[in-house]
Amino acid sequence: MARYVKISTIGIPSITVDESLSFEEVNKQIETYLSNQIEQVLPDRPDLILLPEMCDIPANYDSSRRSEYVNYRGESYLHFYGKIAKENNCNLAFCTYRYGKGDYLLNTLFIIDRKGKVAGHYNKNHIVIPDERNQNVLGGNEAPIINLDIGKVAGAICFDLNFDILRSHYKKLRPEIILFPSMYHGGLKQQFWAQNCQAYFVGAISHSRPSSIISPLGEILAYTTNISNFVTKTINLDYSLIHWDHHHEKLAALKQKYGPDVTIFDPGNIGYVMITSENVDVSATDMIEEFKMKTYEDYIREALEAHNMPENRGIGGVGE
Repeated sequence: MARYVKISTIGIPSITVDESLSFEEVNKQIETYLSNQIEQVLPDRPDLILLPEMCDIPANYDSSRRSEYVNYRGESYLHFYGKIAKENNCNLAFCTYRYGKGDYLLNTLFIIDRKGKVAGHYNKNHIVIPDERNQNVLGGNEAPIINLDIGKVAGAICFDLNFDILRSHYKKLRPEIILFPSMYHGGLKQQFWAQNCQAYFVGAISHSRPSSIISPLGEILAYTTNISNFVTKTINLDYSLIHWDHHHEKLAALKQKYGPDVTIFDPGNIGYVMITSENVDVSATDMIEEFKMKTYEDYIREALEAHNMPENRGIGGVGE
C-alpha cells in the first residue's frame, strides 16, 4: 500500500558569530538564522526535515569556547526544535554537540516527532582522531532504528560513512530511511550506502556541498544547488527490489494487471529493478507474492547457497 513521505533537506553552514557577544545573544542569533532557513521548506508541508551537522554551533569557536557554549545552553535547543516540529506537524532531525556522562562531548543526531518530543537519537560512532584525542569528543557504541510515524529511520554522521561495520549493521536492520547530517560529503559512498542497505538516503551537507535524496537503487532523486540550499521530494516507502533473472514475464504480467498502481523502475546496468506500489490496498510485498517473484536479497542468498555446493569452486566455496 502506497506510503508517501515528503522529505526536505537543507544544506547550510554553521554561522560565524562576533565572539564579543554573550552566549544569550549568540543563542538568539543562531535560532533566528535556523528559523529563517527552515522557513524556506515549510510551504511544502514536509513530513521530515533534516539539517546539517553542527548547524547550531558557531563555526569560529575554538574547542574551549565551544564547550562553554554547549554547557551554557544545556538542553534549551530541544525546546527550540520541538516548537518548530509541533507547530508545523513534522518530524525534524538535527545534529549537535551535547554533554554525555563525565566531561565528554557527544556528537548526536536527534529526531523530534510531530508532537515536539524526542523520538530517538543516534550518537556518532566514529570520531575523527583530532576530535577524539584533543577535543574530548566520545564516540557512541549503539546504532538503533528509530520508529517514526513515517517509517523506520537510522542515522550516520559525517566520518561514519567510511566504516563498513556500521553500514553492515544497518543492512541487517533494514531501515527505510538513513539520515546523514555532515560536514563531509562522501561522494559515491552515499549512493553505495543507499543501494547496499536498500534504503532511501538523505544527506544534509554544510559548506555549500550538494545535499541529496537518494533512492534504494542509488539513484539521486533530488539535490540542492549553488542557488537553492534546500530541496523537497516525495518518496514512497512501499517498495521492493527484484532481480531481472526469471522475472521478465512476471514483471510484464504485474504491470498489465495493476497498470498505474505499480511503478517498475529499471535504472539500467545493475540487473535489478525497484517495484513500488501506488495502490491503496495492495502492497509491493503482496504483489511480489501474488506473482511468485523472489526479492533481490532472496535471489542473491540462493545464488550463494548454490555457490557453496560441493560441485562449485571459488572464493567462499569449498573448492581449491
